Amino acid sequence: MATDSRVGLFHLPFSFMLPQRVAHERGYFEEAGLAVDLIERDRESVDVKYIPSESSLTEAHGVDLYPICKWESIKRTWEMDDGRIVAKGTFADLPYTVFVRSDSSIERPEDLADVSVAVNRRTGQEYTAMRALEVHMSPEDVTLQHFGMPTDRLRALRDGEVAAAILLDPQSTLAEHMGFREVLEFDNHMGIVGGEDVDGTVLDAFMAAYDRAAMEINANPEAYREEYLDMLEKDSRVAPDLFEGIDMDTVRADLTVPRYEVPERADRAELDEQLDWMKERGLVEEGADIDRIVAH
Repeated sequence: MATDSRVGLFHLPFSFMLPQRVAHERGYFEEAGLAVDLIERDRESVDVKYIPSESSLTEAHGVDLYPICKWESIKRTWEMDDGRIVAKGTFADLPYTVFVRSDSSIERPEDLADVSVAVNRRTGQEYTAMRALEVHMSPEDVTLQHFGMPTDRLRALRDGEVAAAILLDPQSTLAEHMGFREVLEFDNHMGIVGGEDVDGTVLDAFMAAYDRAAMEINANPEAYREEYLDMLEKDSRVAPDLFEGIDMDTVRADLTVPRYEVPERADRAELDEQLDWMKERGLVEEGADIDRIVAH
């Protein structure tokens, strides 16, 4: 793909992807030589997850590059042939947090053994949570329960449908203001998948624009506070009951725009280790081949 071709870039409207939106809105992709079409879904139209589970982004939705959880990127590229992994990283100093209710008897990560923890299946929380919880218990004691979007997980925790829930900021800050208590933090791990036409030149241009936006945010985070808060504003429209009695001015004051990092080129050896871990737990079939998963 030549850099003067149009690139379909899928956007996840989560806090860890803010540099991608900034790079698009400020024209940094274009200045790096990429004509980008930002492809995204409206929050009010999403019931479970932003990335559709049943259809290929690269084939059915005109997407050339898309961010996704590292382990889901392995599963999706193998099972759906939906591109190849081209990059990876944590993207931001923005951990997942496991919350419990204030009156819970759960005090330590070990106490989560055989306890249902709310996640959104086939997204970052599921696999990242499995890896993090296995540090504190045997794999068979990890119990994850699907509750969908962050608002659904917060509501399930509030209503006692589940004992614990996993969230990212800004929903983590909202959870604290709802009276929930933190038990465990762990890093978010992401990947970037490219379609068959994405070559090194396109990826270099994407990285350069993303880097420029990340460094700009890091240099003046307060200038981007409103953009960072945008997802909470959208959540308040689809789940107003969660915000009843919440002082949103205080929530906004407590939020901190994280420090962002630039994705790195995919590490084949490291991803092969993750593939082995997934095979051991039956998350992907034994025949999955790293050469069909990672871009060459």
